[in-house]
Amino acid sequence: MERWQNRVAVVTGASSGIGAALAKELVRAGVIVVGLARRVERVEALKEELPDELQSHLHAVKCDVGVEASVAEAFDWIEAELGGIDILVNNAGLLYSGQLLTMPVEQLQHVLQVNLMGVVYCTQRAFRSMQQRDVAGHVVLINSLTGHHIIHPPSESLQTLNMYPVTKHGITALLEIMRQEMSGLKTQIKVTSISPGVTRTEILPGDYNILPMLQPEDIAAGIMYALATPPHVQVHQLTIKPIGEPF
Repeated sequence: MERWQNRVAVVTGASSGIGAALAKELVRAGVIVVGLARRVERVEALKEELPDELQSHLHAVKCDVGVEASVAEAFDWIEAELGGIDILVNNAGLLYSGQLLTMPVEQLQHVLQVNLMGVVYCTQRAFRSMQQRDVAGHVVLINSLTGHHIIHPPSESLQTLNMYPVTKHGITALLEIMRQEMSGLKTQIKVTSISPGVTRTEILPGDYNILPMLQPEDIAAGIMYALATPPHVQVHQLTIKPIGEPF
């Protein structure tokens, strides 16, 4: 991680789960971290879990990634105050448990907006910053096992993931589109998809609690591995599953 010392990493959805675990790991590794979240007070609280001398390396910025104007305001602040973005981790995600056939359309649209368009909004701004400064940065997409196949719910439960796998399949497509575009534009920017299996986070439907489960720190460790690879190495897709997962 030496090449990222005092560089700027933006982590979306940093208020809990994978985002919170990763934000702390990055700060401990010497990176300046901007944690974007709607619940910005929870990112501020993460500072208390860091050594005193590192607390100033974590910046909490309020942002709703599903709203383009909110993303623009947050990234404008980052560029003005910190100079630019070197790492972007698109972690923010949304899931309303229920059936696609009967749920309010507004909820389904919200999932699409946050999980897919939010990634586009943030990545466009981060890419612009990296390209303008000629930085060999890194974009990480937090995908899912459901971005590769539709998993059947545990036991006799109804399928409750609705639009979530649709958006994650979209992330799988975005990964390759971004890789090809970054290569075609002659950049040295990396893009990596991290696909966790069942992980203990706040958006996990209750029915899944009976399954073998990963912790947010397990996924953060996988992201740190991808970031720590040499400049000529790109981890394209990394799938992380708990032992005994039935999917």
